Amino acid sequence: MIVARTVDGVRAALADRRGGTVALVPTMGALHGGHRALVRAARGACDTVVLSLFLNPSQFGDPADLNGYPRDEAADLDAAGAAGVDLVFAPTTDEMYPPGYQTWVEVTELGRMLEGEFRPGHFRGVATVCLKLFTIVRPDVVVFGQKDAQQVAVLRRLIADLHLELELLAVPTVRDPDGLALSSRNARLTPAERRRALALPRALATRDPDEARALLEEAGLDVDYVAIPPFHPPTIAAAVRAGSTRLIDNIPLETEVSR
Repeated sequence: MIVARTVDGVRAALADRRGGTVALVPTMGALHGGHRALVRAARGACDTVVLSLFLNPSQFGDPADLNGYPRDEAADLDAAGAAGVDLVFAPTTDEMYPPGYQTWVEVTELGRMLEGEFRPGHFRGVATVCLKLFTIVRPDVVVFGQKDAQQVAVLRRLIADLHLELELLAVPTVRDPDGLALSSRNARLTPAERRRALALPRALATRDPDEARALLEEAGLDVDYVAIPPFHPPTIAAAVRAGSTRLIDNIPLETEVSR
């Protein structure tokens, strides 16, 4: 597995692989089973798998949230290698946002609802860093988890609006045996908070926003939203707080169309 730290390094490493197809799996590190599922999907779709490790500061509005995000690059590189990744792009913040950087991308309507309302500027950061990764790696396929349904919707809109020649593959949410969606943030939960958080997938399974909200509040979770937004496929989505940890989840209301 090759590890590249610079844009030039990624492009040089991929130069002799352009005869085949390339998949990109963007991540912020703290890799878990959900990321392994993304890599498996990427491997099944393309000849070369690139995984990015970049904790993108521009999508965090709360410095405490950014500072508290788990970081262990050595473990992430081991996990990427074991999963069969061919190339890891692990840039510094200065490599992605050099001095004088001033160009931003925003998907207006989809990026301002739900997460965009509670985390202003979040999807501007997501859209910008993803477009940068797309132009750096020039993949044929990009792979994201359906757990972040709004992110998938925003990036599909970006790809369509900017006529990007790539395909977005959405992989179904991976869950622990107890039903909780895998997330890097789960490590922050105390045992008691995790027990309360199990109400989240159960509430979404009702497929009814009002009933789901009542179940979440009864479980002692602080609810930011429960909604059926205009995503494809139709989805019921929610964001809650268990203690200081914010969790999101969703359940598609129809059979998932991944491509």
